[in-house]
Amino acid sequence: MNIEDKNKYKSDFKRELDKFADKLEKYVSTDNGDWSVKGFIDVYKNIYTISSDTKIVSKILEIHIFPQILQFADTIGYKLILAEKQNWYPDLTFVLKKNEEVKFALDIKTTFRRNHKTAGFTLGSHGGYFKDRHKDKNIQYPYNQYTGHYCLGIIYIRTDESEDLSETEIYQVQELQEEYETPIKKVGEREVTTVKNLKSITSVIKDFDFFAAEKWKIASDKQGSGNTANIGSAVDISDLKNENGIFSQLGEEWFDEYWINHGSATMVKDGKPTSVATK
Repeated sequence: MNIEDKNKYKSDFKRELDKFADKLEKYVSTDNGDWSVKGFIDVYKNIYTISSDTKIVSKILEIHIFPQILQFADTIGYKLILAEKQNWYPDLTFVLKKNEEVKFALDIKTTFRRNHKTAGFTLGSHGGYFKDRHKDKNIQYPYNQYTGHYCLGIIYIRTDESEDLSETEIYQVQELQEEYETPIKKVGEREVTTVKNLKSITSVIKDFDFFAAEKWKIASDKQGSGNTANIGSAVDISDLKNENGIFSQLGEEWFDEYWINHGSATMVKDGKPTSVATK
């Protein structure tokens, strides 16, 4: 694929992804900005609220928007491939139906606002498949087969700071009950609270920002976590939404070179380049 065609495919995909991201807030939110997911329901119509634990929220958000992602892929002429294993990159692979050489990687990244101005997440490994770009270990297709690498970012406010599952509540909702049903007072040893309608239950998160970004444009020059080889993102929310990371003005080549060589240096030994670990 020549560079002109590659850039055209990337431009078209990013334009459609931006439009898609702009629509998602209304899909997941109530009129006042609360998350429309209130919890889980069982066959007895008990509503079990969820904690604000980021792993739990992230997984439920992914499930919540997945039907929209499927529809989006089909609308723009792509088929969608899920990562075969949980720890593989990327979360989603878009393959153009008319030309399967065109592939886009999309990771769904969720995080909560910190002091209303900052947020951040990891952008994937800078080892393994990132360095050995022709190999397919822990990645759906070799890294260099992807036309572009993108993130669908979701930033939100936590209304409940507790991540303790024991703090979750059980509700029965009057609008869901039939006239002949008797309200349940307890589930096991736990009290059940009766409320008038679903909107009476406080959502654990609210006030969403959805955005689409090319991965290298929002990357920082720091690792996303101390004990794993993950690329960190910019942390200013406006920089994330505007693709204004440290490499955004330098170019993707600078991003690739920096992170491929992160934690190592190359020296010539016996006439051959050799990577050596650095602190």
